[in-house]
Amino acid sequence: MAAVAVCSAALAALTAVPAQAHEPGGRAPHWQLKDTGKPDVRFRGLSAVGRDTAWVAGTGGTVLRTTDGGASWRDVSPPGASDLQFRDIEAFDARRAVVLAIGEGEASRVYRTDDGGATWTESFRNTDAAAFYDCLTFFDPRHGLAMSDPVDGRFRILSTSDGGRSWKVLPGKGMPAALDGEAGFAASGQCLVASGPSDVWLATGGGARARVLHSRDRGLTWTAADTPIPAGDPAKGVFALAFRDRVHGLAVGGDYRPDQASPQAAARTGDAGRTWQPADRPPPAYRSGVAWLPHSRTAALAVGPTGTDLTTDGGRTWRTVDTGSYDTVDCAGHGCWAAGEHGRVARLER
Repeated sequence: MAAVAVCSAALAALTAVPAQAHEPGGRAPHWQLKDTGKPDVRFRGLSAVGRDTAWVAGTGGTVLRTTDGGASWRDVSPPGASDLQFRDIEAFDARRAVVLAIGEGEASRVYRTDDGGATWTESFRNTDAAAFYDCLTFFDPRHGLAMSDPVDGRFRILSTSDGGRSWKVLPGKGMPAALDGEAGFAASGQCLVASGPSDVWLATGGGARARVLHSRDRGLTWTAADTPIPAGDPAKGVFALAFRDRVHGLAVGGDYRPDQASPQAAARTGDAGRTWQPADRPPPAYRSGVAWLPHSRTAALAVGPTGTDLTTDGGRTWRTVDTGSYDTVDCAGHGCWAAGEHGRVARLER
């Protein structure tokens, strides 16, 4: 499918003139599907490098990369990984990326490539049957973290200082105790996100309260804050986070069961996650991914199986702008991408 240019003017139209952007006949940016040739794959891992380059990762150990805006995709899946479920991928450029496979015990693994996926090195394989890794994030091309559901009553944090070539488990003494039933959701690769050189946030659900944990020292010590997003059930909680800086963040989630309502599916913070306020007009249903639009202080997109929602006021109000199914969304440079079931990958186009 031919790529259509998206420029900063398109994003400006979306953020600066929100009402006009949704009038009939308006020239609002929109998702344009890109044919991946993988209709049987569900892509929950997504990393936007820019307008032209993006990586996606999903079921069947699948990793794809485009460098031409989605006009073509190269299958760069690690050999021997067809039984794995990739749920998160973090790419530094068109050649370097780190991908996370999720699951109990040895199903949780990390791979790294330095040559655009031509070759991969397995840099971590979980040997603790009690651990289940959900998400990973990077502060810079060298320093990053991965998180596991609670082990011995606390979330477990894995750390790298060499770009994902090696990993070590951090001490758990600085992590607050997990609530009964509390865990992370490996739904979009956004349950662990970083901003700046040392701040990182972890999203939870399944417990009596949906919480966001925050560390200012790259995962050594953490504080926990309740959010207004409903929890109290293994299917409910915060599924994704996005921070545009070290202070301003968004949380989305709800109840992932399609027959259950999610009346409070979004929240926002303006104090680095110490407190969270519910959206005045939240998305109408469960959302699993969220991303700030490039070069905007107030506009963001949230995605889920029933559609995409836009906020132009920093998360106070959301409106549905697309009804296609996506699990995750990511933006970088002048490019925004979304990915999901049935091999669906799209780029925000003018």
